[in-house]
Amino acid sequence: MTRTTPAAPPALPPAQLPTAGRNRRFASLRTIAALVLREMSTRYGRTPGGYLWAILEPLAAILFLSLGFSLMVRNPSLGTSFLLFYATGYLPFDLYNTIANTTARAVNFSKPLLKFPAVTWLDAVAARFLLNSLTGALVAILLLTGALAVIDSRAQLDLPPAVLAMSLTMLLGLGVGTVNCVLMGLYPLWEMAWSIFTRPLFLASGVFFLYEDMPPLAQDILWYNPLMHITGLMRTGFYPTYTAAYVNVPFVLFTSLILLALGLVLMGRYHRDILNR
Repeated sequence: MTRTTPAAPPALPPAQLPTAGRNRRFASLRTIAALVLREMSTRYGRTPGGYLWAILEPLAAILFLSLGFSLMVRNPSLGTSFLLFYATGYLPFDLYNTIANTTARAVNFSKPLLKFPAVTWLDAVAARFLLNSLTGALVAILLLTGALAVIDSRAQLDLPPAVLAMSLTMLLGLGVGTVNCVLMGLYPLWEMAWSIFTRPLFLASGVFFLYEDMPPLAQDILWYNPLMHITGLMRTGFYPTYTAAYVNVPFVLFTSLILLALGLVLMGRYHRDILNR
């Protein structure tokens, strides 16, 4: 009797490299996109009008400023249009204020999601910064284009200074917001203290006046406000005869980068303490 040998088992396929890394490709980008969509739905999707309020809110503020000051003075400090003058001052300030405040509350807003390993504090900060920067830039483009279209003015748009001013505004808002994100997470009372300290900022950022119109002592103090440089730079992009000699772009840039670096270092060190509170 012939003894048959059992058939050899089928050869196993060659070992494959782990696919976890490939499946997680662009994971951070997908996480940021999901956080952006989440905030869009919670911030604009639950109110009637949605994104329309993002345009109407600054438009109403500019109109009220223009109407109020037109009743008290005959002409603005630059040009003949109150609408354009206050729009070039208010929109950069409003963009900075929105980015700084929303970025400062990014971790607290997304704290339940940060319990998952796939979501990091950097994703939460980046998502809020991107959404509010893009929204603010779009609103500024729409309102400034509308202002130039409806007013009878000799203003001529010089795009590079205007774009530079808005870019510096975003960077400054991100730097201040990142530092405040750490401080508000560690010290909850800092949020109230910061709102009190910065309340006069609206008056001290050149929204209502020009730097050159202030007395020398006020100029020496206001020069250290980065927003004063930004509003001056913004107006040079719309008024060809206006030269803001006091504007110092490196000062604003380095201040923003130092604040951003400080905020990132502190957030990397203390984000676990903030999440465990």
